[in-house]
Amino acid sequence: MKQKKLGLIHTSATLVPVFAQLCKAKLPDVEVFNIADDSLVKGIMAAGSLTAQISRRVAGYLESAELAGADYIMVTCSSIGPAVEAAAKLIGVPVLRVDQPMADQAVQRGKRIGVVATLRTTLVPTADLVQRRAQAAGKDVQITSRLCEGAFEALMNGDTAKHDALVTGALKHLSKQTDVIVLAQASMARVVDGLADAGKRVPILASPAIAVDYLATVL
Repeated sequence: MKQKKLGLIHTSATLVPVFAQLCKAKLPDVEVFNIADDSLVKGIMAAGSLTAQISRRVAGYLESAELAGADYIMVTCSSIGPAVEAAAKLIGVPVLRVDQPMADQAVQRGKRIGVVATLRTTLVPTADLVQRRAQAAGKDVQITSRLCEGAFEALMNGDTAKHDALVTGALKHLSKQTDVIVLAQASMARVVDGLADAGKRVPILASPAIAVDYLATVL
């Protein structure tokens, strides 16, 4: 039986080792390769939104992954999610947004869903995805979004303590108003591990592990 090949497309090289560890543990028989380009998300930040030019580049990366022999492609950045969905229709293999399995799980877990992000350009696409997945599941949900102002900039400047403190504050605030919280960016996942009183808080979902668990069911 031919070994399956998974292509991962990232907008941050820092996510390569994160997914390498997850894939090694959960997809031991799948060959994985990575394409990373951090200029995509930098371009979105500079423009304030996803542009047509960036969308075309995303489509090009999906095509490159297919031509490289991928049987399945996953894109690990939520900011380019809408471009991924549009381009996926032109690709001959399945394409997954990293946050879709997380959104589906959130919809199943509760009606009041919190969405936390450190980038506005990620917050809107993620909240939109959760809303659409709820509609697809025939569920009525109430979404509360919260942007951690300054957290992403702190992380880019190497101030992880400030980033973590801002995200932690947002999570604690949202947990009082929601049934479940989704993290719009994979880079926020590590903050959850450091939270105290884990037994008392609402479920906080991070996309990387949930997405790779989903891939294990289809690969």
